[in-house]
Amino acid sequence: MTTAKSHRRRTALAVFVIMALVAVFVVRLVDIQVVHASTLERQAAERRGTTSVISGSRGSIVASDGTVLARSVTRYNFIATPKYAKKSYKQKLNGKDVTVTMEWAAAQIAAITGQKPADITGPIESALAKNKDSQYAPVVSGVDAAEYQKIQALNIPWLNSTSYQSRIYPDGAVAGNILGFLNGEGTAQAGLEKEENKCLTGHDGEETYQTGEDGVTIPGSTVVQKAAKDGGELVTTIDPDLQWFAQQELAQIVPELGAQFGMISVASVKDGKIKVAAQYPSADPNNLDGTATNYWGAMMFQNQYEPGSIFKPLTAAALIDSGTATPDSHVVAPDLLEPGNGVEVRDDEYHDPQNLTMTGVLTESSNVGMSLLGTKMSDQKRYEYLKKFGIGSTTGTGFPGEITGELSSPSSWDAQTKYATTFGQGVTTTSAQMLSAYQTLANGGVRVPLTLVEGCKQANGTMTDTPSTKGTRVVSSKASKEVLNMLENVLKGGPISTLPNLQIPGYIVAAKTGTAQEPDGNGGYLPNYYVSVMGVAPVDDPQYVVSINIGFPTTITSSRAAGPLFKTMMSQVLKDFRVQPSTAAPANYPDTY
Repeated sequence: MTTAKSHRRRTALAVFVIMALVAVFVVRLVDIQVVHASTLERQAAERRGTTSVISGSRGSIVASDGTVLARSVTRYNFIATPKYAKKSYKQKLNGKDVTVTMEWAAAQIAAITGQKPADITGPIESALAKNKDSQYAPVVSGVDAAEYQKIQALNIPWLNSTSYQSRIYPDGAVAGNILGFLNGEGTAQAGLEKEENKCLTGHDGEETYQTGEDGVTIPGSTVVQKAAKDGGELVTTIDPDLQWFAQQELAQIVPELGAQFGMISVASVKDGKIKVAAQYPSADPNNLDGTATNYWGAMMFQNQYEPGSIFKPLTAAALIDSGTATPDSHVVAPDLLEPGNGVEVRDDEYHDPQNLTMTGVLTESSNVGMSLLGTKMSDQKRYEYLKKFGIGSTTGTGFPGEITGELSSPSSWDAQTKYATTFGQGVTTTSAQMLSAYQTLANGGVRVPLTLVEGCKQANGTMTDTPSTKGTRVVSSKASKEVLNMLENVLKGGPISTLPNLQIPGYIVAAKTGTAQEPDGNGGYLPNYYVSVMGVAPVDDPQYVVSINIGFPTTITSSRAAGPLFKTMMSQVLKDFRVQPSTAAPANYPDTY
């Protein structure tokens, strides 16, 4: 009896021990195959596999309506394993048995890519000549997705592929100078590509795979070590249709005028968003070699010039805001002013002394008249107003390479500069700075930073990195309104205007012309003229600012060269954005007394 009980205890103990051991193995098996399966697989793959990069795509750049202006596409390179390429393999292709030889494969690949078979076999044979066990020979590069799929379908066992990102610009030169470009290594070099690189840059992932003795990837062996993350989508403020229209107009007008270059820019008054940033010649980032290198950049931010008479409304606004003058302030303006100290101020053409109001000074674009009025304000105070308008500083867009222009302090002004700065000489600006200044005049005297970017759109749809729209008051709303009212007279034509009638039916438009000579670098001027027209519409409810700049025309050298283009562009802007016509009556300030 005792023996039987002892036997049962031993049996039970043995069963318990066996069950415990089984439980330990089961727990360990679950731990290996379930709990830590992915980690162990990754570690095994790292030890036994081949590692390759999973490219994170660079984000797209889009226009305000979602039109893609720049995007990344995947391109593929194919690499042969020469050691195995000399062997022949039996494969199924389209349901038929095929003997894969190097010569057969080369012919098939070449038919897809447009190469010659020798372009495929050459690198392989060259590699084998150096090392009969060679594992590497690049044979095809830069194929698109369609070609990639066709080559993959050939099921060539000794052929592997790698992928990389390539940048394309679907609309070519449309906004090309603003977009910028990448170099051959994919590094951003200019424009928004460079400025917004943080938003656009994707982050690469990593995967490992195992290959058999013949170098062929083992199906199902690929393990993703780190997932790739695509870059964000950069949303710009550019209107693609207007941008295209502006570039087409410049491409026609600039050569007709015998000019070297031209620019058109358009900004929304209320928020400072740049809708058009066009130039001619313009660069196509797909083919930069098609444009001279000095036109690869964005001229509106990177070219400085003496603005000429488009600067006068800034002086007028400062005079009104400070209480120094009014639109009706009187001045007798001869064609030549010689106030002493060797200073000479001339108007564009000889004329008898004119009895002008400040409105007439702007309409006539009298340098003498603006000098007489502008110097009633102290140099320091006028300088401070110009700084508030943004002269001498960047516009706030953050555009790479943007220059500040030159506005020296009054302590360094000589006697001539004191007068010249009232009418746009003795100071240099960019087109973007003047666009910002007119946005201020149109926006009730409040300067809002210009913007080219709405923000960075993430994969989940959220928008980050949105620019600030906080405004800064420069002059009173009264001063800005009266300046616009004075500028209504410029487009009316007539004996005192510098332009023919360029009014836009149904809209009250304020505008100012400018003609400035190119400095020679030695204190004098060359016989080359930089002509401009800047304007705002509609005056009773300002919505848009349009800037026209033509560099050194030869057939017409006055602001009349830019006037018709201003009317064409402003008319298109009002039409495209469906701006309501004016409802108020024109101000009709008097030009003379």
